[in-house]
Amino acid sequence: MNLRVLTSTFGLVFLAELGDKTQLATLSLAASGQSRISVFLGAASALVLTSALGVVGGELIARWVPPLWIHRVAGVAFLVMGGLLLLSRE
Repeated sequence: MNLRVLTSTFGLVFLAELGDKTQLATLSLAASGQSRISVFLGAASALVLTSALGVVGGELIARWVPPLWIHRVAGVAFLVMGGLLLLSRE
């Protein structure tokens, strides 16, 4: 296991998930008085499954597309999304 990849992945995902819609939805569900352990297990399972899909999808894409182009496309996608958020009137 590559500890550097593990810690950088953890850090990036942790920071990206802080304060996002998923965390706020989980907070709302937990505050509704329902079983907190059920909310935690449901949210954690969903995050694990989406992460697994991302890993499998990334592996499949990397078989045909060089990593440099994956990084470039991801970078452009983030810039476009950021620009759209800056220009939105909400």
